[in-house]
Amino acid sequence: MNEILILPNDFGINTFCENQCKPQERNNFIHMLATPPATSTLIRFQDFEYQRPDIAALSAEFNQLLEDFEQAESAEEQMHSFDGINILRGEFLSMYNISHIRHTINTRDAFYEEENNFFNQQFPSFESLNSQFHEKILTARFRKELEAKWGPQLFRIAELNKKTISSAILEDLQEENRLSSEYMKLKARAQIQLNGETYNLSSIHLLETNADRETRRLASVAKWNFFAENQEAIEGIYDQLVKNRHQIAVKLGYKNFVQLGYDRLKRSDYNAEKVAVFRDAIAKYMVPLAQELYERQRKRLQLDQLKYYDIDFRFRSGNPTPKGNTEWIVDQASKMYSELSPETDAFFEFMRTSELMDLENKDGKAPVGYATFIEKYNAPYIFSNFNGTSGDIDVLTHECGHAFQVYSSRHIKLDEYKWPTYEACEIHSMSMEFFAWPWMPLFFEKDSDKYKFNHLASNVAFLAYGVSIDEFQHTVYENPDATPAERNGFWKAIEQKYMPHCNYEDNAFLQQGGFWQRQSHLFNSPFYYIDYALAMICAMQYWKKDRKNHQDAWDAYLGLCKAGGSQSFLELTELGGVISPFEPGVVESLAKEVKAWLDQIDDSEF
Repeated sequence: MNEILILPNDFGINTFCENQCKPQERNNFIHMLATPPATSTLIRFQDFEYQRPDIAALSAEFNQLLEDFEQAESAEEQMHSFDGINILRGEFLSMYNISHIRHTINTRDAFYEEENNFFNQQFPSFESLNSQFHEKILTARFRKELEAKWGPQLFRIAELNKKTISSAILEDLQEENRLSSEYMKLKARAQIQLNGETYNLSSIHLLETNADRETRRLASVAKWNFFAENQEAIEGIYDQLVKNRHQIAVKLGYKNFVQLGYDRLKRSDYNAEKVAVFRDAIAKYMVPLAQELYERQRKRLQLDQLKYYDIDFRFRSGNPTPKGNTEWIVDQASKMYSELSPETDAFFEFMRTSELMDLENKDGKAPVGYATFIEKYNAPYIFSNFNGTSGDIDVLTHECGHAFQVYSSRHIKLDEYKWPTYEACEIHSMSMEFFAWPWMPLFFEKDSDKYKFNHLASNVAFLAYGVSIDEFQHTVYENPDATPAERNGFWKAIEQKYMPHCNYEDNAFLQQGGFWQRQSHLFNSPFYYIDYALAMICAMQYWKKDRKNHQDAWDAYLGLCKAGGSQSFLELTELGGVISPFEPGVVESLAKEVKAWLDQIDDSEF
């Protein structure tokens, strides 16, 4: 799955109606308040102005606004200072995001490499200022009026943020940022040699899906050799990150990093115990279905055994692939979004005209996919690495889901509410993948049914992988003194629990439990992975609804997008008309629905 770069960003829809209005009245109020403004004057991304923030000046102005906020004699005065702080935060985050995008587009650009280093050092100071702001609003003289305007979610976020930031950990946070960047740079600079050609971690994947088994094997071996050759460095970075994060947690009064990880992600209405029950449901209902699907794949490919280099090759006739290059794909996407809804038409036209997408795989480009938002220009941004596989369409629709959500809620002028918490964000992205299904013939032509079968089957398999990564993280941070070898052992045991099909043949690196080392989220966004699995259970519900009544499903999804981050995860699922993933029976019910759909497809014809 791809990453979404989220920072605290813009304003809330929750109001006094939170506790006083009937549900329908409250939804009507949200709809009224969620009408987007007219699109701003178009400026291309290359013309977005970047200027390194002056941290000393920012701090001085921020502190003055905090003092004004605290000393305000009226609710109006306090609101005025509040708005000033929002503007200041938006400017800083805009510069950060422009720098981050340009750095990931070309990790070898010396200027933005230096700017990336600057933000690694200075972002903790900004977070400290933000934490002081949250402390002030929790004790604000006119909190009642503030809460009536912004709703309770802001104050939940503030309470959690208060627990996770302290001046005592600033140097630790700087080191955490540095280590995360080290891992990203290491992967971005991969040079994989095979048959006289040089590949990076994105481009080698095309060979891993080749119809010729020996080609697949050699490509997979070459890719994993890169990780094996860099094993000591990767494990060293992760070992330092684990110890660094544990130290941060202890300094903040936590037993270990687990609860701090949850609090950092602003999880206010569920905990590790609920997530463990959810993982068990996936193990009970989705893992057996995934194993059935792997067996169907083995039979389709007419193999005695499915090896690790066969997993990404799904059909003897070849995997479904887009029938054109990047520019052609964008043309088809433009048609798709023009037909899907007036809102998506306006959104994609804005993204395309303003050149707010970088999709081509290039040497030196960070091997990730993400969406972000640049407050100063009211503009989402989509970043990817197309490699000629069906994943190009997955990532485009996925990141468009993120970008469409923030585009839909860009009018919300509060940093904390521009994006929801991560698991809610992933509902938007994964659901958009399913809403795009009727237009798959545009991209895959005669292979569109093959794509749909593969897409749904892959998402079942992903659920097993997603909970594996989550259980691994819990185990790692509950045992912060474990050695790198012991961590690999943790992964090996977890992998057998959720993915017993894995057959690594004679690959020593994978046999010892090294597969997890490819997963960027473990390094850059701790505990941000179960979010995909939780969101997938919600997205599958939209898939089910969309097949029964498209307009009803789309209207519910659109309302969810417009609400931004103004509510907690479980409140947003209720608003969006989907059942919480934690509800008993929901995973079992969806497993049956998905199995029934897959079983009526004769995949041997593919």
